[in-house]
Amino acid sequence: MTVQEKLGQLQQLTWTGETGPGGGQTAETEEAARAGRLGSVLNIHGAAHTNALQRIAVEESRLGIPLLFGLDVIHGFWTTFPIPLAQAAAFDPEVSRSDAEVANAETRTNGVRWTFAPMMDVTHEPRWGRIAEGSGEDPYLNAVYAVAKIRAHQGAADGSELAHDDRLAACAKHFVAYGGAEGGRDYNTVDMSEQRLRNHYLPPFKAAVDAGAATVMAAFNTVGGVPAHGNAHTMQAILKDEWDFDGFVVSDYTGVQELIAHGFAEDGADAAALAFTAGMDMEMVSTDITEHGESLVASGALPLGRLDDAVARVLRLKYALGLFDTPYCDESAEITEPGPAARTAARAAAARCMVLLKNEASALPLAPDVGSVAVVGPFADSTDLHGTWAGPGCRRFPSVSVVDAVRDAAPSALVTHAGTDPSEAADAAREADVTVVVVGEDPALSGEAAARADIGLPAGQEELIAAVAATGKPYVVVLVNGRPLVLGDWYDAAPAVLEAWHGGIEAGSAVADALFGAVNPGGKLPVTFPRAVGQIPVYYNHESTGRPYDPDEKYTSKYLDLEDGPRLPFGHGLSYTTFTTSAPTLTRESLTRDELSDGATVEVTVTVTNTGDRIGDETVQLYVHDVAASIAQPVRKLRGFRRVTLAPGATTTATFPLGEEDLGFWTNDPAGTFRVERGRFDVYAGTSSTTRAYGTLRVL
Repeated sequence: MTVQEKLGQLQQLTWTGETGPGGGQTAETEEAARAGRLGSVLNIHGAAHTNALQRIAVEESRLGIPLLFGLDVIHGFWTTFPIPLAQAAAFDPEVSRSDAEVANAETRTNGVRWTFAPMMDVTHEPRWGRIAEGSGEDPYLNAVYAVAKIRAHQGAADGSELAHDDRLAACAKHFVAYGGAEGGRDYNTVDMSEQRLRNHYLPPFKAAVDAGAATVMAAFNTVGGVPAHGNAHTMQAILKDEWDFDGFVVSDYTGVQELIAHGFAEDGADAAALAFTAGMDMEMVSTDITEHGESLVASGALPLGRLDDAVARVLRLKYALGLFDTPYCDESAEITEPGPAARTAARAAAARCMVLLKNEASALPLAPDVGSVAVVGPFADSTDLHGTWAGPGCRRFPSVSVVDAVRDAAPSALVTHAGTDPSEAADAAREADVTVVVVGEDPALSGEAAARADIGLPAGQEELIAAVAATGKPYVVVLVNGRPLVLGDWYDAAPAVLEAWHGGIEAGSAVADALFGAVNPGGKLPVTFPRAVGQIPVYYNHESTGRPYDPDEKYTSKYLDLEDGPRLPFGHGLSYTTFTTSAPTLTRESLTRDELSDGATVEVTVTVTNTGDRIGDETVQLYVHDVAASIAQPVRKLRGFRRVTLAPGATTTATFPLGEEDLGFWTNDPAGTFRVERGRFDVYAGTSSTTRAYGTLRVL
């Protein structure tokens, strides 16, 4: 290969310009493919379209190296599943697996073999729009979901199944600490200690690499003052050297060029040299590497060995995907719309993700034989409940609306509808036996570049709820949103509140399933709901202070004008039935550090009983607290969960192993030192992060 051809393999261009700023690069893409100076294309799909461009690369370029087509398939291609944050609320990684399997079939037949998912950016920032795209505030939960999604997309961790026609290459993003952006503003600064980086932000990525993630995408933020796109400590020292990652690192959209705006690079040549010598392997959309690469190689600023390493990483994935053997897709087999089985899977997933936040006096479920129902609010008849990054399907296939689904669920009832006007909603409520108030966020209010300073309900919605409440008639509230919300006084008055998130193509159907009891909600919150914006960041796995909260002492950590703690804690979620859980039982009272390093574990068991009169789901959650350590540890950290389905009166036992990884932590050593220290560990188990039942383990 010539130097030009090598550099071309490191270039990704966009076809349509549907992602990020700027227009498409269609003409430039065709010219580069013909010249053999292009490695990948994003934002193109459709069997005929991808085949046509692929033929240019394979049949007209000198070496005939096939292109790799990538696309943001985040929670569905044609068939949109719930947003990732909602999927995390299921506390069931099988939801993510189902999403990926449906997406694989639809995406692959449209010529795309690489998805820019999953996102595993742990965040404490509900103002950050991209919280919708990840799995919330906990590293362990993010890691479990990342592994499930990667395995479902790729198959075996060694990459041996990537060429199968039901697989996609995954991309672990964004590397790293993107979720720590100051003020929740997208692309913003992140500064932290090494131990916070390693204990909080890196674990999901390490799990993703161990699961065989084919690619990793760099983040837009700085880490300790160094932009992630030029950060040799994270990309090279940790990812490639320490973790032995043998896939390739792709930039985010124009991320290499943005090193100039960061004040890290003087110009495009400088940006390319800094990014690629720090461990970058492919540049997305901006063209600094192909414009300046030859001169950088000639001057030694980009060592030839580093260039060859990057090219080899890209070519290895193309071989693993079978592109050299089968560069084209079968146009006769192209899937062009959601099928019945895909819709059924999406509906089941959306229902499984719902969280019953509140249910006083058993306001829910609604009686199937109810005489009349008013469905009101700005999202009552919305057919865009797909959520952010919903893929091409959201533009062609509308979501099922809540009002239509209620009509289907209660065919004998008189179902009326009113929109955003409070007086009209109140009139409808007076004439109905019960009112369903559907409020929340438009999908455009969450996702990339969608930070909100005020995360309460948008203007007018609280007034609408108040107008319905003032009628004195029964009502329930359904939330459709892409982030945790600050819930106002209306929440205290509402008889029942169902968190439905942005549920995808079958969102309305799933809401109706939950409202009428065809499905018993069993989800849990994967992120804390704050009382007020001024309280942010508020999260369950915080460190203690030297003066922890005490309501009777002035000089302790608290606000003068706000009740302590969140509105709703991580792990919270109710059911239409009731459960009891036992205190955790440990098989051992102590074990040594040597035993732990040799792989020993302690088993923790919890008994769960359905004490109500309905079949339902409960999620047992296991938390650990290292009581005294050389680096202050979180007051609790999630180390296991299990969602169980129980009939009335039934009992089961959930068992969790705890080992070295669960009891240790990373220090501030930049080279990476993991340590388990002697002392007492409290092991909590229950149905939310606020559970008080615990057992004690000692490490000797």
